[in-house]
Amino acid sequence: MMKKTSKIILKSIGVIAILIVLFLVIVFIVNLISNKSEQGKIESYGQSVVVDGKNMNVLIQGQGEETVVLLPGYGTASPALDFKPLIDELSLFYKVVVIEPFGYGLSDESEKERTTENIVSEIHEALQQLNIDRYTLMGHSIAGIYGLDYVNKYPNEVSAFVGIDSSVPTQGGTDDEFPTEVYKILKKSGFFRLLMKLSPDQLVTPTVDDETREQIRILSLKNTFNPNNLSEGENFFPNFKAAENLAFPKSLPVIFFLQANDTETEGWISLHEEQVKESIHGKVITMEGEHYLHHTKSKEIVEKFKEFMEVIK
Repeated sequence: MMKKTSKIILKSIGVIAILIVLFLVIVFIVNLISNKSEQGKIESYGQSVVVDGKNMNVLIQGQGEETVVLLPGYGTASPALDFKPLIDELSLFYKVVVIEPFGYGLSDESEKERTTENIVSEIHEALQQLNIDRYTLMGHSIAGIYGLDYVNKYPNEVSAFVGIDSSVPTQGGTDDEFPTEVYKILKKSGFFRLLMKLSPDQLVTPTVDDETREQIRILSLKNTFNPNNLSEGENFFPNFKAAENLAFPKSLPVIFFLQANDTETEGWISLHEEQVKESIHGKVITMEGEHYLHHTKSKEIVEKFKEFMEVIK
C-alpha cells in the first residue's frame, strides 16, 4: 500500500513539474512572438536627431515665441504620449519640445552608463542639434535630479525650471538596492508581459483614445527593463548623491507643482520649499492628484506657470 501511494505521489509531482515547465515555455514563446509582432505595430511620431552617433526622438508642437522643453520621469515608456495632455495645453502658447532620452519612447538605446552626466549631456546635444538655445526646462519626477545638474551646467540657456512632482536629492529611499537581476528575468521570461495582461491597470497612461493607449502598452513592454532603463535604476543612488551638493541658481525662476498628499516620501512639500528658499523667484504649488499630475491637472499647471512667468517679466 505504501509503495503504491509513493508511486502515485511521485507521478503527481512529475506531472506537476512537467506542467510548470510547459507553462514557462509557453509564456516565453508567446512573449518572443508578441515582441516581434508588436515591433511592426509601433507608430512613429516626432523626429530623430543624431546624438552621440545614435538617433534620439523628439516631438515638437506649437508655434510660440518661447520654448518649453519637457523631460520625463523614470521609466516613462513614451514621453511624447505620456505628456500629451500637457503638450496640448502648453502648445497653445509655447513651442513645446519633448525629449525622449536614450532607452525611452522611440529613441535608440545607448551603451553608455545612465549617469546624470551622460543623460544631461545627451539632452543638451539634442537641443543644440535643433538650434534651441533658450528655453524653460519642465520635468517630471526624476527629471528634478537631472534638471538640477542641467541648470547649473547651462545657466545661460535655461530661463526657468518647472518641476512636476519632481525628485529632490535629499528624499529618502534612494539607497535601496536596485533588483536588476529580478527585472532581467521578468523581461526575458515573458512574465512581465503576463503580469501586464493579468493586471492591465498597472499601465500608467493619461486619458487618451484606445489607439494611443495601445501604443503606450506596446512601448511599455518594449522599453521597461531594457538595458538603459536598468542602468538608470542602478545609478539612482550615485545620481541622487551627486545632486546633494547642487542648488538652483538664486536668479533662476523655479516653480514646483506637487501632489498635496504624498504619503510615500516624508516631508515631500517641505523638501521642495527648502530647494527654493534662496530663490529670488521660487514658488511651490500643491494640487490634489497622483504623482503623474500632468495626466489630470495640465490645464491648471499651464495657467499657473503662465501667471508665474508673467509676474517675473
